[in-house]
Amino acid sequence: MKKQVSLIFMVCGLLFTVCLITANIVSQKLIRVYGFDLTAGVIIFPLVYVLNDIIAEVWGYRKMRLIIWMGFMMNFFVIFIFRLTIWAPSSPHFIYQNSLTLTLLTTERFTVASFIAFLIGSFINAYVMSKMKIRQHGRNFGLRAIVSTILGEGADSFIFLTIALAGHIRHHHLIVMIFTQIVFKTAYEIIVLPLTTYLVKRIKKHEHTDVIDHEISYNPFKVKEV
Repeated sequence: MKKQVSLIFMVCGLLFTVCLITANIVSQKLIRVYGFDLTAGVIIFPLVYVLNDIIAEVWGYRKMRLIIWMGFMMNFFVIFIFRLTIWAPSSPHFIYQNSLTLTLLTTERFTVASFIAFLIGSFINAYVMSKMKIRQHGRNFGLRAIVSTILGEGADSFIFLTIALAGHIRHHHLIVMIFTQIVFKTAYEIIVLPLTTYLVKRIKKHEHTDVIDHEISYNPFKVKEV
């Protein structure tokens, strides 16, 4: 009998990847929120961690590990296509080459920062969710969702902003930006937690599954173990 992929699992994976790619594009812009500077990625990036929580909670760490690597590869693919698009000779009728380049061509430093931060932050989030679920015997989803977000988003924000902006802005301002992003993203998680909890309950009921990761490998590179 062939293995079938759950429609809901597929949709969650697609949304995860789309949100990730979108966040990495818009994160080039700094926005001002109540007097604090934040990357525009905070508008959508917290959804990446909400989806991380949902997938890890319902289908377990191994499935989330697969989605993380797929998101990473698709993001890398998009960056590659951006480079090819910019390098391709322009038609003389196309007058927006400079604007396109400014919009799509992130610096290598930003690209490396986003890749490293995403991988480490996402795996921390999934690992914490999995381990806490085992210890709590499947109870208290809200608590582990918040704790995993603080640790995952915290690592992500620290790594990304440090690699991308260190040396370009003052250390004090960088520290404030990191702390502000962590607080904002955590607050986002708390605000949408009732919706996340509702979705988790409905998906578990629909899928007839509630994975607790007993005796699995947390090696992030064992992608074939799904």
